[in-house]
Amino acid sequence: MDQLKARVIAVHKERYHLHSQEHGEFFAQLKSSIYFQMGAPVFPTTGDFVNYLYNPYGDSQITDTLPRKSLFQRFDSFVPGHSQAVAANFDTVFILTSANHDFNPARLRRYLAAARSSGADYAIVITKADLTDEMESYLDMARETAPGCAIYPISATKEWGLEQIKKYLTDGSVSVFLGSSGVGKSTLVNALAGKEIMDVNGIREDDSKGRHTTTHRQMITLENGAMILDTPGMRELGLLDAEEGVKETFKDIEALLGNCRFSDCTHQHEPGCAIKQALEEGVLNEKRWNEYQNLSREARRKSSFGKEEAMKKAARQKEISKYSRQLKKGKKMGF
Repeated sequence: MDQLKARVIAVHKERYHLHSQEHGEFFAQLKSSIYFQMGAPVFPTTGDFVNYLYNPYGDSQITDTLPRKSLFQRFDSFVPGHSQAVAANFDTVFILTSANHDFNPARLRRYLAAARSSGADYAIVITKADLTDEMESYLDMARETAPGCAIYPISATKEWGLEQIKKYLTDGSVSVFLGSSGVGKSTLVNALAGKEIMDVNGIREDDSKGRHTTTHRQMITLENGAMILDTPGMRELGLLDAEEGVKETFKDIEALLGNCRFSDCTHQHEPGCAIKQALEEGVLNEKRWNEYQNLSREARRKSSFGKEEAMKKAARQKEISKYSRQLKKGKKMGF
């Protein structure tokens, strides 16, 4: 049976919703002898291209996850110590925040660090622009948070500013929308599609937060052939493989670090410390310095942990593969 190529357009726990030129849309599951016994290193996520064996009478089988050009991942909140791929093979990451209580510069920088490490283009979208009289203030905060980054204020309900987003949504392009629940992702998707294709929940008046509308990661194809990869709202985003993204987000601090008198400066008591001088002169905000230190430590720790996890996983998979081969030969061994 020939292996064919398909794209994952949605993930429903153990079942994958695929699309291919040969068979259109259909469901598949991982081929257990490859992914669980032979130890395939990469489990597919939404946006991935995979090889599959087609079954016209039931679920087909996914036999391999193909190389990715971009990836967004985080630490799995349900399985401590494990990473979770959120999206793959996308062109643009739109980081959504709204012009209300949801706007949080620290969280925005966290999203930016992850987006910058994904391998894709990125931009900030400030939603609900029609609900505030202080839009310029939000724009100033966004520019200060992400210097040089494209920033688009929009109102999905009033259809303000949507043309700025649509210019990214060309035939065959894939965009990821990231943001907290209640930020207006579903409303924006509906506005871009020109029809109601996603359920929309309201937000609480006291804190502008909403319930999760999206319950699984899915790809939505617009009429012009552009695809939007929508993800469940994420309030906390663990940084994984994001060291370069953190450096890019805090380029001003990275520049200062190279000006210290001593190469091993701890930025606490040493003379000639550029960080201490910047703090004393007010050039660097102490809150921003603390945030940089926290995110840098987290990114380094999780990057190191991720490499260790990968090595352990590879060793375990090697043991499983060896056991499977010997089991086929009829040998007995304690395992």
